[in-house]
Amino acid sequence: MKKEDIRKTVRQEYSKVARGTSSCCGGSGSCCGQSTAETISKDIGYSDEEMKAVPDGANLGLGCGNPTAMASLREGETVLDLGSGAGFDCFLAANRVGKRGHVIGVDMTPDMLEKARANARKGGYDNVEFRLGEIENLPVADNSIDVVISNCVINLSPDKVRVFDEAYRVLKPGGRLMVSDIVLLGKLPDFVRESVAGYVGCISGAILKKDYISAIEGRGFREVKIVDETPFPIDCMANDPTAQAIIKEKKISAAEIRDIENSVVSVKVSSVKPA
Repeated sequence: MKKEDIRKTVRQEYSKVARGTSSCCGGSGSCCGQSTAETISKDIGYSDEEMKAVPDGANLGLGCGNPTAMASLREGETVLDLGSGAGFDCFLAANRVGKRGHVIGVDMTPDMLEKARANARKGGYDNVEFRLGEIENLPVADNSIDVVISNCVINLSPDKVRVFDEAYRVLKPGGRLMVSDIVLLGKLPDFVRESVAGYVGCISGAILKKDYISAIEGRGFREVKIVDETPFPIDCMANDPTAQAIIKEKKISAAEIRDIENSVVSVKVSSVKPA
């Protein structure tokens, strides 16, 4: 698959999510039709207080973890969210860094940006801004960010090394990278890896856990560690609309789905740019 074809499809599908006409990937239960965004978010680590603290419509239930919970954000810091969606994690980060802090969300989907900006106005978030851009080419100055966060988005990128290069570039010396993402414990079958639909479902785009960690370390980050790891639930693979297309087309059995599930996990990773 060509990189631009992947980006185009991901952008189109997440535009549908922003308009409320589709659901996409996520962590425990998040891509399953019966779950609400609130239930999903609670399952992956968000508290009731956090969910109540953001504007209505900011939480779309698309994550696979709670990066702000482990980021130890401090008042006055500048935070960058890669793939900010409707702004959920940005608003939580803004509440932590306070009025003296600043939060930037970057997303490549105009419909998501429109939704996020409307949420910011609705919530009166003067310390949050949203910028249109790809996470492989961040519209952010060098050495200007204290903390980079991301939630189940880097797996969608066809050029993850470039994403980590960019994160390293924009971080200040001593800055932190805190991400939640989907990775693999073993290689996926070719029919999954080659599926654009699987990319949107956060499956095809995932890489091996060791390669993910190596990509971060190879960019110069230090103290790279996995602080949490949980299975990717089988009901997501069975019920995710983007995965159903693969299952139907290839006539995948329940046993094969379980084999795929055993290869997919959600991780939280932390690292530091050397001071």
